[in-house]
Amino acid sequence: MKKTILSFVILCLTIVIAFGQNEPINVIVFGAHPDDCDSDAGGTAIIFAKMGHNVKFVSLTNGDAGHQSMGGGELAKIRLAEAQEAGKRFGVEYVVLDNHDGELMPTLANRWKIIREIRKWNADIVIAPRPNDYHPDHRYTGILVQDAAYLVIVPNVTPEVPPLKKNPVFLYSEDGFQKPNPFRPDIAVIMDDVYDQKIHAMAAHESQYFDWLPWTMGILDKVPTDEKARLEFLANWRKNTPNSTTRECLKKWYGDHGSIAKHAEGFEVCEYGKQPSDEEIRRLFPMLKK
Repeated sequence: MKKTILSFVILCLTIVIAFGQNEPINVIVFGAHPDDCDSDAGGTAIIFAKMGHNVKFVSLTNGDAGHQSMGGGELAKIRLAEAQEAGKRFGVEYVVLDNHDGELMPTLANRWKIIREIRKWNADIVIAPRPNDYHPDHRYTGILVQDAAYLVIVPNVTPEVPPLKKNPVFLYSEDGFQKPNPFRPDIAVIMDDVYDQKIHAMAAHESQYFDWLPWTMGILDKVPTDEKARLEFLANWRKNTPNSTTRECLKKWYGDHGSIAKHAEGFEVCEYGKQPSDEEIRRLFPMLKK
C-alpha cells in the first residue's frame, strides 16, 4: 500500500514538473515609439511566438511627432494602425500608450503604467532600451522600466493589480552607444531563419521606414516605390549583423553555429531584476541550443 501511494506521489510530482516546464514564457518589450520594439527585439519575438510563447510590444508614446509633414492626432492614428499591422506580422500583441511623442517624462504616473503592464502580462522577461541614448524618449523609457524593476513585486505599489510572485529577468536591447559604457550582451539570439519576416513586419511602419527616418537622414529620394524594392532597402539598412562582442556571445550559446550567423539580436541583463544563471537563461530562451 505504501509503495502504491509513494508511486502515485512520484507520478504526480513528475506531471507537475513536466507541466511547469511546458508553461508558455511571457515576454514584454517596451519601446519609446511605435516601431522601436520591432527593431530592438522583433526577430527574437517572432521566434518566441512561433514556439508558442506569449509576446507583447508596448510603445510608451503614440508617435504623434515623428513625421516631417504631419503630426498630432492624424499621425497618431496612422502610427497606431501601423503598429497593429506590425503586431499581426510579428505574431505579437501590440499596445500603444497615449503619451505625446517627444514629451515622455519619468513620472510616477508613467512608472505605474509600466508596472501594471508587466504585472498584467505576468512577465518572465522584460526588454527595454538602456537609459543612455540620443533621444530623450528612449532614455526615459529605459529609466521608467528600470524604476519598475523591483516594484513589480511590491504589493502596496499599484495595489489594484496583484504583484508578481517573482521578479522577472529585465534585459536591455542592443545599441551602439559607447558612453558612459558600451553595450555588453549576456544573451544573443540568431534570427537568420526569421529575418525576412522581421523586415516584412517592420515595413508595416511605412511612415517611419520609408518616409520620416529617411527624411531625417537626407536619403528620402533614395527610397524605392515598389514593395519588393522597399523590403530590400530596409533589409540592407537594418541588417542586425553581429559585432565582435555579440559574435562571442553567440558562440557561447550556439557553439560553432554562432560563428556563421548573419543576423542576431543581443540583450544585456539589467542588474535590477532577477539575475539568471546560464541554466535559467536556457530555460527562458529555449531557442538557444548548440
